[in-house]
Amino acid sequence: MGRYVVRRLLQMIPVFVGATLLIFLMVNVMGDPIAGLCGERACDPATAAQLKKEFGLDKPVWRQYLTYMGNVFTGDFGTAFNGQPVTELMSTAFPVTIRLTVVAVVLEIVIGITLGVVTGLRRGRPVDTGVLLATLVVISVPTFVTGLLLQLLLGVQWGWIRPSVSPDAAFGELIVPGLVLASVSLAYVTRLTRTSIAENKRSDYVRTAVAKGLPRGRVITRHLLRNSLIPVVTFIGTDIGALMGGAIVTERIFNIHGVGYQLYQGILRQNTQTVVGFVTVLVLVFLVANLLVDLLYAVLDPRIRYA
Repeated sequence: MGRYVVRRLLQMIPVFVGATLLIFLMVNVMGDPIAGLCGERACDPATAAQLKKEFGLDKPVWRQYLTYMGNVFTGDFGTAFNGQPVTELMSTAFPVTIRLTVVAVVLEIVIGITLGVVTGLRRGRPVDTGVLLATLVVISVPTFVTGLLLQLLLGVQWGWIRPSVSPDAAFGELIVPGLVLASVSLAYVTRLTRTSIAENKRSDYVRTAVAKGLPRGRVITRHLLRNSLIPVVTFIGTDIGALMGGAIVTERIFNIHGVGYQLYQGILRQNTQTVVGFVTVLVLVFLVANLLVDLLYAVLDPRIRYA
């Protein structure tokens, strides 16, 4: 196991470098950051030259990337165009988005897997058909429509929640935004769990466990569910990074100042340091989540061993 972890960590290095290089190049060609910094009125040539020199934009792109990566390994993600270090923006944005992601993942696991197990064990029955139709509707409706609808009904008309989340962004305030963020993923987890349960229910090891007289609950939890969760865990593991990076719409709807909000502001103002810095951290989140998912396979299925 230890050798496998070391090998995977070494494999993550070129992936990290390639992903950050691609993002760096894409951000640097999306527009002129100096023009965005100056606003509607164009900067005079002297001011533009001074700003480019101050932020290192007068150097070739490859030198900018090497300088940026060298600073990243020392914990320096650069300075935003407003003079605030990007690490300060991260220190306020990431805790909020992490709490939102935790709420979304918990709802995704609890509701999605529960509905998937229930429908998988009752395949073809009315409850199965109803859940399938409901998940299809959730997948078909865009997230911003779901968010605005819940905000209008629960926040404005019925007054059950605050339409906008407070700056503290406590866990209680993030339940509805977390549900909105996890809605599509929750539907996929439900359908994926249902299919996996229905297929494994006819396996020989399940028939053997039933023939041995094991209680139904033990057969489901100890045998059927553990083997059926492998594809679900794969989806959830890769979905963690997607939820953190894809929270832009949800955070805009509920006025949550997290990672999505900072990325939106950075793209809108063509603030390359902010966008590249946040995306770099999100790349690391994706890589670590994938590694943890691979290690969790051996816990769910004892037949899986890593050399």
